[in-house]
Order: sequence, then C-alpha cells, then structure tokens
Amino acid sequence: MPCVQPDPSDNDAEPFVEIDPTGRYGRYSDMLGSGAVKKVYRGFDQEEGIEVAWNQVRLRNFSDDGSMIDRLYAEVRLLRSLKHENIIELYNVWTDDENHTLNFITEVCTSGNLREYRKKHRHVSLKALKKWSKQILMGLEYLHTHDPCIIHRDLNCSNVFINGNVGQVKIGDLGLAAIVGKSHAAHSILGTPEFMAPELYEEEYTELVDIYSFGMCVLEMVTLEIPYSECDSVAKIYKKVTAGIRPQAMNKVEDPEVRAFIERCLAQPRMRPSASMLLRDSFFDGLEEDMGDLSIHN
Repeated sequence: MPCVQPDPSDNDAEPFVEIDPTGRYGRYSDMLGSGAVKKVYRGFDQEEGIEVAWNQVRLRNFSDDGSMIDRLYAEVRLLRSLKHENIIELYNVWTDDENHTLNFITEVCTSGNLREYRKKHRHVSLKALKKWSKQILMGLEYLHTHDPCIIHRDLNCSNVFINGNVGQVKIGDLGLAAIVGKSHAAHSILGTPEFMAPELYEEEYTELVDIYSFGMCVLEMVTLEIPYSECDSVAKIYKKVTAGIRPQAMNKVEDPEVRAFIERCLAQPRMRPSASMLLRDSFFDGLEEDMGDLSIHN
C-alpha cells in the first residue's frame, strides 16, 4: 500500500515573516488593510489552527506624540475587556522594543469590511440588510451599556466586518473610542466627517453620536453610496451636517419604512433613540425567528 512521503523541503509551506514572543502566532507578509495608524496583516494561531489578524503600529511614527501612544494602549486595554459576538475580539498584545512596534492579535472576519462586501454583492434583500443592521446595533448596545460606557466615535461601514458565509457582523477599529463613565459626555472632535453627528463638532456629546453614524451606515448599505459624496471637501460636509441638510443619497431611498428608520437615527440628540430602543423598533419585526440562521444567499 503506497503512502505519502513528506517532502523534506516542504516548499508548499508559507513562511512566517515574524513570530510573536510566545511562538504561538505567526505573521505572513500579505496585508489585510492599512490605516493612518496601523497596518493589519494576515496571521496564524498555531495553537488553535486558525487564521487571525496581526495588527501592527510603528511607534516611532508617534515618538513625539505621547497622547497618541497613550490612546493606542488605551484601545488595546479596552479591547481586551470586551466580549461580545458582534465586537471584534482581541487575543493577545505585546510591544516589540527592538522594532519599535505595538502588536496585537485580533480575530479576523473572512469577508473583510462591510463596505467592500456590500459593493461586491450588489443584490441583497432588505431582510439581509436588516440582519446586518440589527447586529451592529447589538454591538453598540453592548458598548453603550458597558460600565464604563464606551462611545465608538468612528462607526462607518469600513469599520464593520463580516463573516460572509454566515452573515455575522462585528464592529471593529475601536481606536477612537472614548470611555466616558457615568456622565456619558465626551469632548474631543474625532471621526470620519461623512458619518459624524452634528453635535460632535460642538464638542459636547454622548453615545448617541454612534446612533447617528449607524443611521449613515444603514443609508450606505441601502444605497451603495457614501453619504455626502456630493461634497468635495470636509468644510462643505461640515456646513451641511451642522445645518441639518441630509446627504443626497437619502433621495435614493425609495422604501418609506427604511427612510423613516434612517431619519429616526439622524434626529436631533434629544429625539434620537438609544441602541436598546432601536432594537425594539418595528423595523426589525419578524426577524427574531430567523436571526439564528444568519446566512444570505445572493
């Protein structure tokens, strides 16, 4: 009976370009994404036999910005304490003093971010969009009712990730998150302009800014258009947002139920519902019985 002889040169094996101090995690050279602060590489957890995301921040880029380094460490500490099925989980973190990098391992979503996924799959039912929306809200409810309260502050479709084989959605990139405690008030201006609530610019706001951003995410999911894409500068976006002028994409929302739901999310802060209230909204009626099977079929 012939048997397979292992190839001593093992040419098929993909080489790690870096291994963490414990020897458990390996990093491959290919990048999953990059932002202003960090690069995200494909990684592998040898103990569990699963692919992971290896996030790497070059600390020398911020050598003269102590507050940014403090914020990065705060993000990592925050992520470690969070456990929810709709929030990206952090597995491990360490600093590489020799290479001046902060590294952290998070779970990876097989289909990338929701913006790219939605562009790729243009024919998606309203029911599927509602399932994604509901999961984002479940993640927000967890953050907002956490003790202390956590405001994401940069929620948009590129910071929401999806496992497309089961339609499971998770909020990631908590790099700008604010831990606000009992007052529920924060003061610094941060975020992605197209998704920022008007009160963010006034530097006095609560977790309800995330609900506004969520409304803009739903608008993007429905129309496949980034809100305020008609504006060619941040100043023009700011002018429209603070004047309460809706993005032109709203004109593309034909379903009155969807339009009304988005408008509820974009309302003035005192009228804007919480994540918990929105989860009970009639918009989600009838989804309960089949949220168990989150898969979508295009």
